[in-house]
Amino acid sequence: MNCKITNKQIKPFMSFGKMPIANGFLKKEDFNKEFFFDLEVGFSDKISLFQLKDHPTPEQMFNNKYPFFSGSSEFMKIHFAEYANYIKKNYLKTGSKIIEIGSNDGTCLKNFKDNNYEYIGFEPSSNVAKVANKNRINTLNNFFGLQSIDLIKNFKGKTDVIYAANVICHVPDLNNLIKTVDKLLSKNGVFIFEEPYLGSMFQKTSYDQIYDEHIFMFSATSVKKIFNLFDMDLINLIKQSTHGGSMRYVIARKGNHNIEKNVNLILNEEKLKNLDNINSCLEFKNNCENSKHKLNELLKKLKDDGKKIAGYAATSKSTTILNYCKIDSNIIDFICDTTEEKIGKYSPGMHIPIVPVDHFRNNNPDVAFLFAWNHKEEIFSKEKKFTNNNGKWISHVEI
Repeated sequence: MNCKITNKQIKPFMSFGKMPIANGFLKKEDFNKEFFFDLEVGFSDKISLFQLKDHPTPEQMFNNKYPFFSGSSEFMKIHFAEYANYIKKNYLKTGSKIIEIGSNDGTCLKNFKDNNYEYIGFEPSSNVAKVANKNRINTLNNFFGLQSIDLIKNFKGKTDVIYAANVICHVPDLNNLIKTVDKLLSKNGVFIFEEPYLGSMFQKTSYDQIYDEHIFMFSATSVKKIFNLFDMDLINLIKQSTHGGSMRYVIARKGNHNIEKNVNLILNEEKLKNLDNINSCLEFKNNCENSKHKLNELLKKLKDDGKKIAGYAATSKSTTILNYCKIDSNIIDFICDTTEEKIGKYSPGMHIPIVPVDHFRNNNPDVAFLFAWNHKEEIFSKEKKFTNNNGKWISHVEI
């Protein structure tokens, strides 16, 4: 296994087994054509980077059938409005140029639409980009990289902000992405991105963060080391509650911005927690195996007691839980979801039927496995009837 940044050899430290495409919800007739790969993870000591060994191609993951739309969550709409306001307040002026990488349906990008900014989004999934453009949010149906830079020649060397949200960890060729950012940013421009945080994943043992799209799990230490290779520096960090614990990173060319005090505070905190070396990974491996054992014991007891178990929210992250723990339709009867593109299909790998949320409300399960545990407040407020009728919520993490 070679590091995807340095190309130096590193060793995998854990395997989650054969895994399908996390968002590959499928019809029954497609079961025998399903794609699987080995979900193994490794750690680069040189740049302190947690990464997948193998993964599907970007085109296999992001295409005309991508089933995730940012605007489906009220919580994320509020969060993206805050994110946009942070960018406007700190880094934009009248006439600024701004680019979003992986802009999805435009939920965040639309916050820049009616201001005096020149903006563009890159979204590789054609069905999602179509929704954004239908809503008149300027979106290119392309992968962001050197190969697409000529599509936005007027942004070269003039872009004040390039930003992303839960996207950079999806990009296997980070070297290409960072070189593209460097060509597009103005002298004092900044690159801002939010990603699920390695420290939060280790703390919660939320191994469901590991799936095909999450090629990297970043820490402040790894981000600093990666961008230092390109003569850039980490100038600010802001912890976020999204995705079960994320971090907002602000990057700029070396010497062009002051480095905020909290950067060194968090770097030192990570060192104390061994996030800069493989020891924390080995502890995480043990925690994952213990978590898997406890979850399977709990589910077995519930079934032995005659309980009816449903899944709530057919998330991409649920694919890792279900396939790693070998949970199928003999244990979970169905998974309910609100996304039209998923309803009537089956979960990747374990082939549990996906049904509308009304099916969950009308069929009175005893237990609900909450896969979207990071949206629990929003979901609990919608499902008070289930809770009030003594329905039990469970998950693989503490909720």
